[in-house]
Amino acid sequence: MLAQGWTNTRIATEMSVSERTVRFHLSNIYDKLGVSSRAEAIAWALRRK
Repeated sequence: MLAQGWTNTRIATEMSVSERTVRFHLSNIYDKLGVSSRAEAIAWALRRK
């Protein structure tokens, strides 16, 4: 979803959760990946594809 350019709002809508829930989980994902932004997370994923 991130690599496809989806916004937090769209992700929340598609998953039937709040935008705050999306932000919370993305923040946890960024921490686990050792990145600090959406762009860095996408780059991390593309390097491991």
